[in-house]
Amino acid sequence: MSSRGPLSTAAIKPLSRAWTTADPLLEVSDLKVWFSVSSGVLQRTVGHVHAVDGVDLEIKTGETVGLVGESGCGKSTLGRAVIRLLEPTGGKVFFKGYDITHLRGERLRGLRREMAMIFQDPYASLDPRQTVGDIVGEPIDVHHLAKGKERQDRIQELLRVVGLNPRFVDRYPHEFSGGQRQRIGIARALAVEPSFIVCDEPISALDVSIQAQIINLLERLQSKFNLTYLFIAHDLSVVKHISNRIAVMYLGKIMEIAGGSQLYRRPRHPYTASLLSAIPIPDPVIEMRRERTILQGDVASPINPPSGCRFRTRCPRAREHCAEEVPPLESFGDEHRAACFYPLD
Repeated sequence: MSSRGPLSTAAIKPLSRAWTTADPLLEVSDLKVWFSVSSGVLQRTVGHVHAVDGVDLEIKTGETVGLVGESGCGKSTLGRAVIRLLEPTGGKVFFKGYDITHLRGERLRGLRREMAMIFQDPYASLDPRQTVGDIVGEPIDVHHLAKGKERQDRIQELLRVVGLNPRFVDRYPHEFSGGQRQRIGIARALAVEPSFIVCDEPISALDVSIQAQIINLLERLQSKFNLTYLFIAHDLSVVKHISNRIAVMYLGKIMEIAGGSQLYRRPRHPYTASLLSAIPIPDPVIEMRRERTILQGDVASPINPPSGCRFRTRCPRAREHCAEEVPPLESFGDEHRAACFYPLD
């Protein structure tokens, strides 16, 4: 595979200092993504879904950041916004030190070579009318990276890299299993040799035995091509094995972020502790004795989220102060931060 070309930075506003590989590859500052809610014959806007509502996040070069939370908390929306598949409502997204929040046209097209996405559903994310060669080769054609025999060789090499027979180029998606289809999706993501990939629950639709294979493949590819991942999942036990750091999201906000071992050993946020308590332990004696945190009530509506802390309506440690002010992400040392006025000891 050929070397990756430089990011086209013409007319893109940089940070105040020059970016180096020691700096975060991706920086998100106070990012918001709201969707309007319309009603009536005239379809007037009557409210907004606060899918992502003030997220700060940094991802370093070569690391994997896991993003977990309940369904509907805004994980996938955040993943799409940071690679500009969705237009942010507010905040900033910096990639390699450049402000990419509102890129348009050719500058946005140039950025597409640096970023890619692996989608959740390997059945819906592949065009059934295209052959495998067309699916994997489309990004190559869009960015004019290769033609003729060079293009064909590159497609076959991508299939080999993800563990598929290169002779499958003329087959269609319906001829493959779910795990094989996800490998095709991974090959497509690698086609333009990106440096950053958003993995949007890439194993949730697969059998358990296949999930481990896909995770191992992603780890091998990361080591081989120096990739950086944002790995989105709703299962903390899955992201533990692939992530350097884990961010816990609830109702559009980051509740806690820490290294994987720190988060599992000593969670500071009550929501994180409740998620961890729901993970089954493969020891019946320990499983029977341990204390579980059962949350009361349902997740609040993202159209009308609670004031102050988003989690306060279900939190067993909530006080009056939690309704009056939004808790900031406070540091607990070693890159461990949690947004809670009354953290766990």
